[in-house]
Amino acid sequence: MNPSHTRMNSDLLRPLLQTSWKFYVVVAILGAIVLTALLAWLSQMFFGFGISGIRWPVYWGFYVTSFVFWIGISHAGTLISAILRLVDAGWRRPVTRCAEVITVFALMIGAMFPIIHLGKPWLAFWLFPYPSERLIWPNFRSPLVWDFFAINTYLTGSVLFLFLPMIPDFAVVRDKSTGLRRHIYTFLALGWRGTPKQWHRLESAMAIMAIAIVPVAVSVHTIVSFDFSMAPVPMWQTTIFGPYFVAGAIFSGIAGLLIAMAILRRVLHLQEYLHPIHFENLGKLLLVMALLWGYFVFNERLVTYYGNEPSEMAVFWRTQREEFAPLYWTMVVGNFVLPLVLMGIRRFRTITGCVIASIGVVVGMWLERFLIIVPSLGHKYLPYSYGRYEPQPVEFIIAGATFAAMALLYVLFVKVVPIISIWELKAGDHRPPTIPRTGTEEPRLREQHS
Repeated sequence: MNPSHTRMNSDLLRPLLQTSWKFYVVVAILGAIVLTALLAWLSQMFFGFGISGIRWPVYWGFYVTSFVFWIGISHAGTLISAILRLVDAGWRRPVTRCAEVITVFALMIGAMFPIIHLGKPWLAFWLFPYPSERLIWPNFRSPLVWDFFAINTYLTGSVLFLFLPMIPDFAVVRDKSTGLRRHIYTFLALGWRGTPKQWHRLESAMAIMAIAIVPVAVSVHTIVSFDFSMAPVPMWQTTIFGPYFVAGAIFSGIAGLLIAMAILRRVLHLQEYLHPIHFENLGKLLLVMALLWGYFVFNERLVTYYGNEPSEMAVFWRTQREEFAPLYWTMVVGNFVLPLVLMGIRRFRTITGCVIASIGVVVGMWLERFLIIVPSLGHKYLPYSYGRYEPQPVEFIIAGATFAAMALLYVLFVKVVPIISIWELKAGDHRPPTIPRTGTEEPRLREQHS
């Protein structure tokens, strides 16, 4: 075997085959936070939805904010990975699995919030579109029905898109394992032997999934935007909500991916595989999405200002210079100013700069979802519909614990699956170098990072 491939196997399989006490400490801490959130949710079910801050007329709060936020974060993986696969970007190879995992886990977390938001979550099956003996058929005019279809389709496709390229790596772990672990990975490897026929089928399946998953990913957040744009609420009646939500989802997804990559690089010592060029390239994408996000926000505010509808202007000034102004301008700094400065200036486009900008974007995008929901619902068209929303501890605990849940799922995944695709790295090493038009041979380092 190629010595570099032997070292690659050793480096990328080390987290699976070796376990330190730090792993158990991290799992215990994150698990305790998630358990606290579960107890908070049980208390909400026992004492009633009144212990939350959700009151008339603001019936959406932290829960729906977190729902939209995590569905947006899910665009980090499948959409970005699929596009990079379709354009055959060579530098994507160490990045794709890190991104695809975020998609699956973020969708799982986001899909829980419509159930958490119910006063009687044990009756959640009433929302599912299925024929029943009660003859209550789904209302296909409701956007919630389309959320159900879209999210489940996206989750199914994302799981398949994640699992397919893991099969060859399961075979590698199988050959390095013994006992029960070997039996488990033998089952997961699905009889993989690396024959030309198997490789051909795998590559064909990945190409088909990459093409199919892109429109599904775009449709998901477009449908989520319909939950807002179809409601008669000030500043929700806008035609740009579809592309606005999709752009924001990709924006927050890239930021989440950069943070995850930086942590994995430091904790798992993957400096030889996650290079600064990977962060720089994703940083450029972050910059593009920051500019696009800035355009959509400016467009939305400009149209509202010139329309000068009293109800919409009440929401407008509430966010620009009244009680929600600190949150609004924090959002602008995190989503626009930080990425523009740190990613727009090449000297600042380092790993540290990417992480700082990404943290600002994650915070800013959560605030953006909050500012879309709460101020508009608190200032509807008639003065007697005005109200305030004050989140309660149970909402802070549940919404905050979702980040711990994401980290916990990621840690457990890294323990059982190589977080960087081994076979894709090896396939990149075997690609023949390209010859530039000048007629001279292109350096290998440039070929690997192209």
